[in-house]
Amino acid sequence: MYQRLDLDQLGKIEFIFRCYLMKLPLRDLPLGQDVAYPTAYDPTLIFPIARAEARLQIGIQSGALPFMGWDLWNAYEMSWLTPLGMPQVGILRLKVDCQSPNIIESKSLKLYLNSFNQAAFASTERVLDTLRIDLSHAAGAQVEVELILPKDFAALHIKEFDGFDLDTQSLTIDCYEPNAELLCLAPKQSGTTSIVHESLFSRLLKSNCPVTSQPDWACVKIDYSGHQIDHAGLLKYIVSFRMHNGFHEQCVETIFQDIMAKCKPQKLSVYARYTRRGGLDINPWRATLGMPAPALQRSAQQ
Repeated sequence: MYQRLDLDQLGKIEFIFRCYLMKLPLRDLPLGQDVAYPTAYDPTLIFPIARAEARLQIGIQSGALPFMGWDLWNAYEMSWLTPLGMPQVGILRLKVDCQSPNIIESKSLKLYLNSFNQAAFASTERVLDTLRIDLSHAAGAQVEVELILPKDFAALHIKEFDGFDLDTQSLTIDCYEPNAELLCLAPKQSGTTSIVHESLFSRLLKSNCPVTSQPDWACVKIDYSGHQIDHAGLLKYIVSFRMHNGFHEQCVETIFQDIMAKCKPQKLSVYARYTRRGGLDINPWRATLGMPAPALQRSAQQ
């Protein structure tokens, strides 16, 4: 029923990703162009991009990763047909382990999912099996797939991050490109313990899609144990991504790496909930070993 994506024939992926790393205009490449709306199921629409080269840019060598985590995708426009032609809808939830060799370019995922709209499947299980096979093949690792059907929609709730809201600070900010030098430790207060445990969040993370230059908005939560991180410097650092072109996953990994390098916490978790675009939201989580996984609820902005 389906065709597998032949990764051996996808030299264009490496070409496009190298263009991204060299800051060449990705909008001139196929992914930045208008494309025909798919009218039939087509797994070849999936466009994987290797993680390795972007990780090299932030000092992550091949081999064991300095973090664990996953990328959680929510697709709100998932639909298909029954054998009788009756449309079905659901919310698709995908979880891609951060150790997978590839990420999936979001526009290609949207097109791929749209190709289900006029495709008939014998059962919801068959839809899930097809999604799992196609997406796992593209990611190069097993992808967890879940369909939330309308009967369960009422159980989904909006939940904002808890902890200290970094955005309540009044600061002068003039840096809008990532700058790890903004990160520092807070001066130690007399009589306080040298190790703290904090949950911090900001709704001011913004970066830009490297393919289309469209803005990507996110709320980011940082949980850590260690010497206290300076709140003003951390917020300035988060805002410094405002003009940066980067995929969601790479932005979160950069934040994780920079905080570890500059502030040296004993434990660290960085989780970003990005606002949906094109019916999709992407939520990368990176953490040191043993940190608890975040809850999967979405925020009001998503």
